[in-house]
Amino acid sequence: MTNKTIVQYKLYSSDAVTEKTREVKFVVGGHNSMYIIHRSLVKQLTERRQGTASCKTRSEVRGGGRKPWKQKGTGKARAGSIRSPLWRGGGVIFGPKPKTYSKKINLKERQLALRTLLYNKVSQTIIVQDSDLILEKPSTHLLCSRIKTFNLDVHRKILIIVAEKDRNLYLGSRNIANIEIIQADSLNIVSLLSADHILMTMNGLSKVEEVYND
Repeated sequence: MTNKTIVQYKLYSSDAVTEKTREVKFVVGGHNSMYIIHRSLVKQLTERRQGTASCKTRSEVRGGGRKPWKQKGTGKARAGSIRSPLWRGGGVIFGPKPKTYSKKINLKERQLALRTLLYNKVSQTIIVQDSDLILEKPSTHLLCSRIKTFNLDVHRKILIIVAEKDRNLYLGSRNIANIEIIQADSLNIVSLLSADHILMTMNGLSKVEEVYND
């Protein structure tokens, strides 16, 4: 079940004074919203696995074609190959083989999960003008100063959502472990869930509304 909700985001200026609010209409999940978010989270975390682990079976290990000794009369246990899984250097029984860990989730379900998560994080989200995050040069110190003007702690996890990739902004944030910059059309569940604060530009919000709304 889904609900159509009007979300009011606070719009801040560079002096950290609330100027006005920006309303966005989102279709968000109802009582089953956590289930949709969980499915999207499991899909993303599962698909991070490379699935390249591989062991050789007895048929793939080099050698072992000759019977090591005759079947009877030696007093030893019978053996047919030196590559038996019972032997050192032999094949592996039921070892891992390359596989794909992909999980299917419908596009509308994923969009619903992202919208619901954005709605749940509205109290931790502030909207700023695009000009407030434009850096004259790629500078970590300059970016930290800009973020502190919005009363945000750079020691907490901050997700910055922008409409388009900005080279100076990206280079300025690389040396700050707790800051992640993501484009609005590339949102993902893990980044949204792990963020303590979300800093979104006006154009980024417009892009979110365009891409993820029904």
